[in-house]
Amino acid sequence: MENQRMPHDHGNQDRQASFRAQLEQTEKFQTVSDVFRHLGDPTRLRLFWLLCHCEECVVNISSLMGMSSPAVSHHLRLLRGAGLIVSRREGKEVYYRAADSLQSRLLHQVIEQVMEITCP
Repeated sequence: MENQRMPHDHGNQDRQASFRAQLEQTEKFQTVSDVFRHLGDPTRLRLFWLLCHCEECVVNISSLMGMSSPAVSHHLRLLRGAGLIVSRREGKEVYYRAADSLQSRLLHQVIEQVMEITCP
């Protein structure tokens, strides 16, 4: 399928072949889509933004967010599954924070740019 000609030849066949190769990597697009799906909920966005600035346990996050611990845990599980946050255990407590990854840093910047806020 690499040599397939486009219906209209605009003289950029090399570029189109490169686009086609990238577009065929559907699993990578699915990964990005999954991240945005997880961030499509304002509660998860708020949680993610909070955890970009601090490391907290579920009880404290629940208090800050004004939510029940089970509801917070549900959202945290989804964010962790998406690779946006990480957790660590200290005794019986589990602490959560934003993952130290390029994706998390970029998403944090996007949130703050769109909301026109800065880090506390």
